[in-house]
Amino acid sequence: MGLQGQILPYKNGEKEDADDERAGKEISPFPPPLHSKFAVVGYALTSKKIKSFLKPKLEGLARNKGILFVAIDQNRPLSDQGPFDIVLHKLTGKEWRQNLEDYRQTHPEVTVLDPPDAIQHLHNRQSMLQCVADMNLSNSYGKVGIPKQLVIKKDASSIPGVVAKAGLMLPIVAKPLVADGSAKSHELSLAYDQQSLQKLEPPLVLQEFVNHGGVMFKVYIVGETIKVVRRFSLPDVCKRELSNIAGVFRFPRVSCAAASADNADLDPGVAELPPRPLLEKLARELCRRLGLRLFNLDIIREHGTRDRFYVIDINYFPGKSPFSFIFSYGKMPEYAHIFTDFLLSLGQNQYKKKST
Repeated sequence: MGLQGQILPYKNGEKEDADDERAGKEISPFPPPLHSKFAVVGYALTSKKIKSFLKPKLEGLARNKGILFVAIDQNRPLSDQGPFDIVLHKLTGKEWRQNLEDYRQTHPEVTVLDPPDAIQHLHNRQSMLQCVADMNLSNSYGKVGIPKQLVIKKDASSIPGVVAKAGLMLPIVAKPLVADGSAKSHELSLAYDQQSLQKLEPPLVLQEFVNHGGVMFKVYIVGETIKVVRRFSLPDVCKRELSNIAGVFRFPRVSCAAASADNADLDPGVAELPPRPLLEKLARELCRRLGLRLFNLDIIREHGTRDRFYVIDINYFPGKSPFSFIFSYGKMPEYAHIFTDFLLSLGQNQYKKKST
């Protein structure tokens, strides 16, 4: 099919270089964007994130393109550090958010990836998906929505009655309401009968399970570029199985634990990627509504349809490189290209603003 690891730029996307050595030596088409030889990117990340994200290949290519990554000291005011052209961060905590917000107010010339308040919006699964529901996106290529869902904040004993009243059909997917990036926040449960719903532990978001051929699409967004990969997911549940199974089944983070589905022998109706124009419109609109430029979507296609899609999760600046789910980092030079070109485009936009 030629779809494996497909990269979908919104416009004028350049073909990625497949040669690692050549990729590391490539000269940037962009001029140094701001006040010095290098565009300085200050980063405030956890040690785990630094290890998975700031690989030598990325840093080397970035330096060759005029980008310098500098570690931010979280214990010092940001205004005492730098100067920075871009601040890249993924830390939690009120003190850090306040530090960053103060810095944004006094340094409007610096691009912050991304605004703390916008990131915080994704830490609640109820608000996370509301923007998708509000969009009601539909065009000639398909329709995008969210599964029917409700929020349970307390009192597990009330869940069966609340679910019945809301008209949610079994089985039910249960996810923690808080999506803070922790291992627990990525766990999910599948409840097959009404009485077993009482075994769930609020606060939760409950979603109708949508049969989707056991495959989900992970859509990674970096500025104006998107990359789509297939991942194995939970298998479909038929009515006969539903009548014979009871209880709650708990799963780890499904998309991380599962293998890539890109090389699997799948039914074409299951394997076909969502239409490019539909994904472009969805990503563009979500970037605008969320105020974010680094995130990924988990999307499923309703089994038996070609054009009915559901967004089931949104994650900010995923904990692993988008591409490390499938290949080792050393085999994916395009991620370094995509990210460095994205940073350069931000710097170039700043340069244009300063020149006008």
